[in-house]
Amino acid sequence: MSYLETTHNVYKEAALTPDVGLCCTTNPIWELPGLKIPKIMQEMNYGCGSTVHARDLTNNPKMLYVGVGGGMELLQFAYFNRQKAGVVGIDVVDEMLEASRKNFIEAEAQNPWFKSDFVDLKKGDAMNLPVEDNSIDVAAQNCLFNIFKADDLKQAIAEMYRVLKPHGKLVMSDPTCEQPMNDALRNDERLRALCLSGSLPIAEYVKALTDAGFGTIEIRARKPYRILDPKNYPTEELIYIESIEVAAIKDPMPADGPCIFTGKAAIYYGDQDYFDDKEGHVLLKNQPLAICDKTAGALKSLNRDDIFISESTFHYDGGGCC
Repeated sequence: MSYLETTHNVYKEAALTPDVGLCCTTNPIWELPGLKIPKIMQEMNYGCGSTVHARDLTNNPKMLYVGVGGGMELLQFAYFNRQKAGVVGIDVVDEMLEASRKNFIEAEAQNPWFKSDFVDLKKGDAMNLPVEDNSIDVAAQNCLFNIFKADDLKQAIAEMYRVLKPHGKLVMSDPTCEQPMNDALRNDERLRALCLSGSLPIAEYVKALTDAGFGTIEIRARKPYRILDPKNYPTEELIYIESIEVAAIKDPMPADGPCIFTGKAAIYYGDQDYFDDKEGHVLLKNQPLAICDKTAGALKSLNRDDIFISESTFHYDGGGCC
């Protein structure tokens, strides 16, 4: 049995018998004005963060969500669209698609504005999406890509890039791990399916996105997720796993490389009203400006004594240098 077959079976079981503890149980449940999330959707919320950000969802974007779970984030996305087939949900597991359809009936009963046909559920594979090229404004996946091994991850990201419109966004939440994992963990198909042993270091995760052509990367959140301990897992050391929320934007790749925002800021505190580096970055005196890591390096290389560059916070909420 391949690891993808194991993953299929894990989520088939989770569709037939909701498993509250399958993934992170501290995910935010955004109940916005007029939006009610059915309890069954909350129980089947198999993610590790949130991919729902209001600033991504203005002007009725066409949305795609891969790996539907119980349908909670599909419902949240539909809240911002409210059009027939405005949100496309794709899953390879028949039982999960059927569970979502049933959950949407409950969502209709609790939300007068919602209609099930706002979400177009389709059977499909993340490595071969049944979606046209350049047709999606916002694509999302939650706790799915970390399951894939390298070649499959490359293909899944390439598929997301293909279907996005120019300047479209791929919004993701996945577990990450900066510590090395042994082969027993990496090759345990069930642990990989449970979103644990496939976790990559952030730098490798980001590189997979930029290698696919995404010109702008935003790391929006980084928070604790799970512990793999020697008593319960095949490891001799304690392994700490975090989850990150990331947006990859289908911007043209800059000639000097991608803009990667990891939560750095620059503050100019010199004698003038502002500092202009002549490269498109103007720092107003005593006003922090969010900057990408590339710009941070360029400003630091000036060796000025009146510009402060913060460390990465791994939290970026928009605006800034690029």
